Amino acid sequence: MARTVSIGNQDFEKMIQRNCFYVDKTSFIKEWWENEDEVTLITRPRRFGKTLNMDMLKCFFSVEYKDRGELFEGMDIWKEKKYREIQGTYPVIFMSFAGIKSNTFRDAKNDMVAIINETYKSHAYLLESDILSEAEKNFFKKLDEYSKDINANKNISSETIYRAINNLSCFLNRYYKKNVIILLDEYDTPMQEAYVNGYWDEIVAFTRSVFST
Repeated sequence: MARTVSIGNQDFEKMIQRNCFYVDKTSFIKEWWENEDEVTLITRPRRFGKTLNMDMLKCFFSVEYKDRGELFEGMDIWKEKKYREIQGTYPVIFMSFAGIKSNTFRDAKNDMVAIINETYKSHAYLLESDILSEAEKNFFKKLDEYSKDINANKNISSETIYRAINNLSCFLNRYYKKNVIILLDEYDTPMQEAYVNGYWDEIVAFTRSVFST
């Protein structure tokens, strides 16, 4: 029976569970892992499958998918014992800025903070552990309170935003005692919108500060 071609589906887990048509790109996991690069930038043309590949990486490495090897059974990566053993054993931060289509810098910044805050909330279990200080727990609270505030003139320390991804990475590293894999999808979408809407210089300075940490 022919498999369904799931148009627009960028969710690896859904595709495998629904038995949709999928071109096995899991060899990329091995190639990428064995390069041992600190940073990888993927700039293939649109519709090449970048987002689906990144979601595949998340499903393979993330501790959220521990004991979910059935997603990869029968694929190239599952033929190697070394990789079967590391599936689901790393903390992963995965964020997408694809939905940021803002007309002003203020709105773009607030949307980015909201996405970062949602990522923090997905790791709220850290608040129940003993690895965070009170100041670090308050960092979670600051982001959440700012994201929920509907006041148009709301404000938050730039330093708080700049340190946010780095801080979460440090928290997860401390909790799992492993280096953290950070996957950022569509990081350039806010910059494209900034170019069109006239706040290029502001978004470049802001984005540089967020990512350089």
